[in-house]
Amino acid sequence: MIKNLEDLFPAVLKRPKRTLIVVSANDTHSVEAAGKAVGSDLVNAVLIGDENVIGVICSELHFDITLFRVIHQPDERLAAALAVQMIRQKEGDILMKGLISTDKFIKAILDKEKGLLEPGNILSHVTVIQNPNYYKFMIVSDVAVLPLPDLGQKIQLVRYMVKTANTLGIDLPKVAVIAPSEQVLIQLESSKDAALLSKMGQRGQITGCIIDGPLALDIAIDKEAAAVKGISGEVAGDADCLLFPNLDAGNVFYKTNMKLAKAESAAMLVGAQVPVVLTSRGDSTLTKQYSIALASLVS
Repeated sequence: MIKNLEDLFPAVLKRPKRTLIVVSANDTHSVEAAGKAVGSDLVNAVLIGDENVIGVICSELHFDITLFRVIHQPDERLAAALAVQMIRQKEGDILMKGLISTDKFIKAILDKEKGLLEPGNILSHVTVIQNPNYYKFMIVSDVAVLPLPDLGQKIQLVRYMVKTANTLGIDLPKVAVIAPSEQVLIQLESSKDAALLSKMGQRGQITGCIIDGPLALDIAIDKEAAAVKGISGEVAGDADCLLFPNLDAGNVFYKTNMKLAKAESAAMLVGAQVPVVLTSRGDSTLTKQYSIALASLVS
């Protein structure tokens, strides 16, 4: 079982090396992340973008440009289309966003004729958080893509988190469906959905995990809080996965962990043919390394 994000690196090195394709690799952040991943022998990397700009960045970072396969395509829309085409042709295993607007990047992935979305899937975001105040990983969704997932989408989000947990060596993850209260409040959609998901788990409609909800956040991750409130069960106080009711809640939770708790994370988009690394320019280089390693393990 992988218990620390640092353990992702040796785990990746035990597997056949994957190929990372970076779309519009015209910024220092993307080139640095890809270069360090290549230098650590985690992946091979293809950089699609303005070759002259990439050359200048490599020089500034003291990278040998021959570390990469560089494809000159300065137009970000065409760069995204080319990257998606290469993935479809099995020339790459992981996609990564560079200096391209998120909407253009995702539009290429979701293209109905030439994109990468698997039939019946949704594109979503899974984050693995390592918080010094919690004794194990928190796998959370969705903090970046789906504004207000409906019940059907939440079922898929659970499956994506469970698959990620399995990759990390957690065979039967405990999933907490987060809501403001552990009481079923019929006026709150989040509470009703949580109750339905929990019942679906009990009836075997959601498999591969132990799922419970609605659970307030403190009950999901704090055994003492669960005991004080009289909430028992296998998930209470010991959750591996946290399913948030909407993007507002998930994103605030994620950024609170990063900025106030000095947590580290690895994140990726899932649901497409390959995992997609979608990091922020505000993320640390180490976070980007962790994200590339996680995507490599999942691919």
